[in-house]
Amino acid sequence: MIVAFSVTPLGVGEHLSDLVSDAVRVVRASGLPNRTDALFTSVEGEWDEVMPVIKQAVEAVTARAPRSLLVLKADLQPGGGLESKVASVERRLEGH
Repeated sequence: MIVAFSVTPLGVGEHLSDLVSDAVRVVRASGLPNRTDALFTSVEGEWDEVMPVIKQAVEAVTARAPRSLLVLKADLQPGGGLESKVASVERRLEGH
């Protein structure tokens, strides 16, 4: 599965990158395939691998913020495809 998630700390001012970096650091340390863009961090693996990592990432943020918002979006397709989905789109773009 691939889970894209965003954790937004609230009550800590406008500059959030320091706290968001704490969450991304947890994901990267997990060893699971992952990718971070401007809005979401995606992580690929099995349920029992991915969900604890997301929980730890959220806990890293909530340790320093009085409140946080969490958004999750999951693709439950067997075999995931974090890299292959993007590569497929890129191939189609090159063909036009």
